[in-house]
Amino acid sequence: MITHLLTRIDLMMNTFSKGQKRIALFIEEHYDKAAFMTAAKLGETVGVSESTVVRFASELGYDGYPKLQKAMQEMIRNKLTSVQRIEVTSSRIGENNVLDSVLGQDIDKIRRTIEETSHEDFNRAVDEICKAKRIYIFGVRSTAAIASFLAYYFQLIFDNVVVINTTSTTTMYEHIFRMSEDDIIIGISFPRYSKMAVEAMDFARSRGAHAVAITDSMASPLVSSADSILIARSDMASIVDSLVAPLSLINALIVATVLKKKDEVSETFRALEQVWNREGVYTNHDSDDRKPEENDR
Repeated sequence: MITHLLTRIDLMMNTFSKGQKRIALFIEEHYDKAAFMTAAKLGETVGVSESTVVRFASELGYDGYPKLQKAMQEMIRNKLTSVQRIEVTSSRIGENNVLDSVLGQDIDKIRRTIEETSHEDFNRAVDEICKAKRIYIFGVRSTAAIASFLAYYFQLIFDNVVVINTTSTTTMYEHIFRMSEDDIIIGISFPRYSKMAVEAMDFARSRGAHAVAITDSMASPLVSSADSILIARSDMASIVDSLVAPLSLINALIVATVLKKKDEVSETFRALEQVWNREGVYTNHDSDDRKPEENDR
C-alpha cells in the first residue's frame, strides 16, 4: 500500500472531482497549514463543504479525516520551520485570547499523553533506571531544560548520572564512549528532532544499554533504537516548543523512581536536609531579623 500522502494524491489526481482537486492542490502547496485545520476549516478555505473534505479523506484510503490530518502532520513533523510555526500559530489562535488558547492546548496535550503513554514501558523504564550502573540523560537545545530538571533530581537520588547537553558531536561521544550493557540512556527529543539524539540512541543500542526514548510519536526517529518508549505530546506547530506534557511525564518518572527506592532515598534526603539547614540554603521567614549579609548567603 502506498503510504506517502503526496504520492497518493499525485496518483489519484485525475480521478478526483472538481472540489476534491481543490483540496488536493491546497494540501500539496500548503500541507503545513492544512495539517492543523479541521475538516470544516479546510473546506471553507478551499471553497467546498465539510462533507466533501471527509469524502476526500476516504477516497485517499484513510479511515476518516483525522487519519488524513495525522498523515499530514507526520509528513511535516521534521520540516516545519520557525517562520512557518509563527504563521500556523497565528492562524490557530486568531482573535482568541492567547493565554486561554495556549493553556487550553497544553491541557489537551497532557490529556493525550495520559491516553497514549504505555504504562508497561513506563514501569520498565523505572526498573531499568533503578538497577543501572550508569544513567545517561541526553537533551539538547530546547529539551536541555527538561533534561537538566530530570538530572537535578536523579543526581540527588543516584551517584551515577551523566548529563549530555552539548551540541558538539565529538564531546557527546566523549561522554558516552564507556557505555555498556549495564547502563541506561534516556534520550529526549521532539520536533524538530536532534540528529545527535538519534546518534546517541543508536550508539546505546550498539553497546547493549537499555534505551529510553521520551518523544512525541511512534514516528519519531528515536523509537527505532529504544527499548522503552514514553510518548509525551508536544506541539511542533507552536512558535515555541511546548514541553508541558514532557515535563509532567518526567515528573512522574522521578516520583516513581523515588517511591521504588523509598527507604534509600529517605535516608539520602535526611542527610541533605541537615546540609541545607546548616548552610542556610533555603529562606527561613522566622529568621528575618538576621543581618542582611546573612540572609543573602
